Amino acid sequence: MLNILDFGAVGDGKTDNTRAIQAALDKAGESRTTVYVPDGRFCTGALRMRPFTGLVGNPAWGFRDVGGSILELIDPKANCLIDISHAGGININGLSLNGGELGEGVHGIKLEQPDYGGYGQEATICIERCRVDGFTGHGLFFKRIWCFSVRHCMISHNRGDGIWLRGWDGFIMDNWLTGNGKAGFGAYEENASVTFTANRIEWNYGPGMTIEGGDHYNITGNFFDRSGGPAIDIKDRDGVPSSQLTLTGNIFYRNGKPSRCGNLPYDSSHLRIIKSRGIVISSNVAEVSADDPNSESRDASSPDYGLVIGELESAIIKDNVFDRGYKKELLVDLGKHGTNVVLKDNIGCIHPGICKAATA
Repeated sequence: MLNILDFGAVGDGKTDNTRAIQAALDKAGESRTTVYVPDGRFCTGALRMRPFTGLVGNPAWGFRDVGGSILELIDPKANCLIDISHAGGININGLSLNGGELGEGVHGIKLEQPDYGGYGQEATICIERCRVDGFTGHGLFFKRIWCFSVRHCMISHNRGDGIWLRGWDGFIMDNWLTGNGKAGFGAYEENASVTFTANRIEWNYGPGMTIEGGDHYNITGNFFDRSGGPAIDIKDRDGVPSSQLTLTGNIFYRNGKPSRCGNLPYDSSHLRIIKSRGIVISSNVAEVSADDPNSESRDASSPDYGLVIGELESAIIKDNVFDRGYKKELLVDLGKHGTNVVLKDNIGCIHPGICKAATA
């Protein structure tokens, strides 16, 4: 393992360490080894990793402050802090990455390439135990990624999405996706084969999770809290329906935050599933509420609607509970469904209190 201190890096929060850290990464690329970032605040410009290398540190970060191994961006002209494009076999582990709100559209970790497997094989990217915050672009920007995992990370308070995905074959597990300027997770171009499990997706300004024309998702056991739009927003992409998705065992709480909702119909909802097929939505629970009592702004309770659906085919939506889970309607059915749509035994009552029971 190579230590960046041996290449002249200084973690004093003011020295420009770009050359020192890049020299360590280049040396690691020669022998497919790992670079170690010790405790300290290491200021740097954009860095590029080589194939089959690691970048690891000591993860001593919290929700509002950080310690341990910190890489802090100091170049407002950079387009990212860590570039892993064309570099398969990457492991980034135990770092706090901070963008300092510098520049425009600057991402935390970026993979961007013109095709999949451009270096002859799956990307196999592993990002674990990292905090990625304060970037003016997306926290993680994956454009044409193939095979990846993001685990035990906090990706927060970036201006774009927490995770922006174009690609497939991924595991996104046990993360915080919180306070980002757009969605916690956003997939707007081709996207597929994602296991999305045990994450907390909260207080993002856009939907908690947006999937456009995606397929083969397992969305299980997550907590969606106070999204600025639907907790989960699934739709087609240029006429290509989203397909083969399961949504089971999730909790939806006070989504559709009024001051953050956009102007699309039914933004104030827990779930909006349109133009999709091969869908199972079962064993989820949802509730209306407002901001925390100690929040700076006591925004109104939300959402107005529990579940919004339309133009589905081969779908089962049953056994979900919206206890005090909506303010206007449990279910908004926009119709135009195809064949084999089962919709039953979804129960709940309007907020506040048990004043109007409903089943759909």
